[in-house]
Amino acid sequence: MQEHKLLRVTEMRIAKNGLKAGVAAGVFLCAWAASAAERPSCSGGLELRLTAPKASQGSLVLAEIRSRQALREVTGKWADRSVYFWKENAAPAASRSASNADRRQALLGVDLEKAAGTYELSVTATMEAGAQAACTAKLVVVAGKFATERLTVEKQFVEPNQQQAERAKAEQQKLRELFDTITPERLWQGPFRMPLEGGVRGTNFGKRRILNGQSRSPHTGADFPALTGTPVHATQGGRIALAEELYFSGNTVIVDHGLGVYSLYGHLSAIDVAAGDNVKAGDLLGKVGATGRVTGPHLHWGMTVNRARVDPVRMVSLFPVTRRRK
Repeated sequence: MQEHKLLRVTEMRIAKNGLKAGVAAGVFLCAWAASAAERPSCSGGLELRLTAPKASQGSLVLAEIRSRQALREVTGKWADRSVYFWKENAAPAASRSASNADRRQALLGVDLEKAAGTYELSVTATMEAGAQAACTAKLVVVAGKFATERLTVEKQFVEPNQQQAERAKAEQQKLRELFDTITPERLWQGPFRMPLEGGVRGTNFGKRRILNGQSRSPHTGADFPALTGTPVHATQGGRIALAEELYFSGNTVIVDHGLGVYSLYGHLSAIDVAAGDNVKAGDLLGKVGATGRVTGPHLHWGMTVNRARVDPVRMVSLFPVTRRRK
């Protein structure tokens, strides 16, 4: 994987003599280099890098530990939750240096409703020789900017009867227990991809919803409007953790990608996998439909990272595809 860019100065447009010139600044700043107060504190030759010094609700941050010595184990904690590191492929011999002899990475998921504030990331590493080292850093969480949408759905999905309410409650508990289960190894390799072909864009993540005039929880996934029957593909490799019909999300597939990363595909018209199946990136999971609580056919694509509900589209941009030269 290419070394991740840590902060992009976005394109600025400057007007001069009535003419607009596009100026793209390809400047990348280390998250810890902005000021002494923001720099991670490390011991034992460790180096900690973050893809950003701050993150908004529903977003993702990639943390990377580099060590001059071979590492046996790396553990972490952020915002009272464990952080799960995996070993990144070694750098090519030509570019390898003492500072990146061993590289470990981890995902920090910022929940959609996580309170804004400053949270500490702590990392402990055990060297192959037995010595220990550590790093600490601050990550600022800022409030996201989410719109409000008003929708009209079938009355049963806003005011369910007792039997429907009990079913929905039981299913929510089942999902909580599922997402609380952490598979200890990484089941994916390489970049993540969109679940639909054709360059479609997901919308609505984080929107505050008013259904039939009643306020409801924010929208926890990205919606992809598409024709019924459109193939839905796995965003990355993993194991099917759930493949069944649920009250609110209709025909639903959940893929466990390991290390606390799960992707969810809802409202399907058909399911083409079964719980326990192993899948690769791009494998067919099912087809777009309009089952469950919907206003029309579309794919609801959600993702959780260590129980944090995050925008799945962010995962695709965090691990970009490296294009091969022709």
